[in-house]
Amino acid sequence: ATIGDSVTEALDVSREAEETRGLYGLDSPVTERYGKRCLMARRLLERGVRFVAVFNDQILGDPWDTHFNHNERIRGVTANVDRPCAALIKDLKRRGMLDDTILVWAGEFGRLPIAEGKDGRDHNRHAFTVLAAGGGFRGGLTHGATDDFGYKVVEKPVSVPDLHATILHLLGLNHAKLTYLHEGREESLTDPAITGARVVRELCG
Repeated sequence: ATIGDSVTEALDVSREAEETRGLYGLDSPVTERYGKRCLMARRLLERGVRFVAVFNDQILGDPWDTHFNHNERIRGVTANVDRPCAALIKDLKRRGMLDDTILVWAGEFGRLPIAEGKDGRDHNRHAFTVLAAGGGFRGGLTHGATDDFGYKVVEKPVSVPDLHATILHLLGLNHAKLTYLHEGREESLTDPAITGARVVRELCG
């Protein structure tokens, strides 16, 4: 068999049982596209692919970047992804794959709690939510909180470098020692000397 044949087979979700296809929402036009991508991700992972990124393109452009029509767009994109995301976690767990697979759902920013223009929301760098599961992350944990307006983290903040340091730790890597030469300087992905990045032990099981 050629590499092309292997890829075709891996991405052919028609080979899955109806129960599994239904779990991922392939029976609904709302969840079918993203659900199919999540199911393909699981098929790639079980075949040894080490990194898989899944994107939702059901809404034009970046669906989470709600500079306009915020409420409608958020309702739409969450309806697209909630069921497939839960299915991927459940499916990996029942197949014994969740313990050594890290799942991270994240965006570039949160959204400000004030309007942008008529009905949009601008970026918020002071607070945003990440969902992480598997691979040593502690299950069933809600960590941190914002103020009452959702503007700024006020409890147990985790910076982006902290999150990266924690993910690398769960992968068995010391974020401070994983360096690369850049313009004559040894740099790391978290640059702890500047960012103060730390492994957030409370997130680890």
